[in-house]
Amino acid sequence: MKHAVLALLFSGLSTFSAIATFSTHAASAQVNVYSARQEELIKPVLDKFSAQTGIQVNLITGKPDELISRMASEGRNSPADVLISTDVGRLYRAQTQGLLQPIASQALNAAIPAHLRDPAQHWFGLTMRARPVLYIPGKVDPKQLSTLEDLASDQWRGRICIRSSDNIYNQSMLAAMIASIGEEKTLAFAKGLVANFAQPPKGGDRDQIKAAAAGVCDIAIANTYYLAGMFDEPADAKAAKQVKVFWPNQNDRGAHINISGAGVAKHAPNKAAAQQLIEYMVQPEAQNWYATANHEYPVLAGVKWSPVLESFGTFKADPLPLVKLGELNSKALLLMDQAGWK
Repeated sequence: MKHAVLALLFSGLSTFSAIATFSTHAASAQVNVYSARQEELIKPVLDKFSAQTGIQVNLITGKPDELISRMASEGRNSPADVLISTDVGRLYRAQTQGLLQPIASQALNAAIPAHLRDPAQHWFGLTMRARPVLYIPGKVDPKQLSTLEDLASDQWRGRICIRSSDNIYNQSMLAAMIASIGEEKTLAFAKGLVANFAQPPKGGDRDQIKAAAAGVCDIAIANTYYLAGMFDEPADAKAAKQVKVFWPNQNDRGAHINISGAGVAKHAPNKAAAQQLIEYMVQPEAQNWYATANHEYPVLAGVKWSPVLESFGTFKADPLPLVKLGELNSKALLLMDQAGWK
């Protein structure tokens, strides 16, 4: 099948993979995906979908907020069919801006636990990611660790590395705490955590892990898929091997989790194909690829984890409905600001 190649320039967005034009009048079946996931982390599974269905997938990758802003500015003329994002907070943001539409899908409801999808069916979790405590053996006795809240205690003064407050993963972590323990206790935690920073927040999750390995701090907070991915890269593997995973809050609510997820665009020109693609991404084949290639926890029960994830151990996950992370994002940001979390 021959398709014309269309080059589009997007300010602030990365180069996209497109083998067909973004046209609502194309002769062949297609689906247009705006993805906050990097191309190498999403394209292989999209190619498998195309091979099985004959539906051409046109992929644009970019930063999530830029993709959401683009969809908003495009309005009814947006070619986007599917938005894929890396945190429920941004999917909720897109939903509240009227950029997603609800879809009724028995397949998605059957495959995805209720707390990992929007109750109104605007977005659906595709993979689950966890944000535990990473520590340096020899400097930290795991018996000293218990809950996230305890990281605000004086024993960790100057010993913790974590990203800045403008990071959506940390915002969602605080939002989950607000939902579980309330604003007052969450603010106290945030103030104590800030007092325990080993350095001003900078860099991404991998940078926190590398800082711990380099002796800057004894504890880092980071998503497991970042740590797992470091084992696959020779330049990062040495640092990754120096930290261990501790699962906090196992005696109460469970460890904080989030999702990567997707929703169908409000004005999707290819709605049926968009729904078909999202349904494919929670089938065993796609879920297995995510688990093994990207080291993310599958949302579909029964899919085996990657060996690296298995080495981190099993854990109790917080069953909080993830819609709460979006609803409480603004409160989380306010508390982080009050705590002096830069």
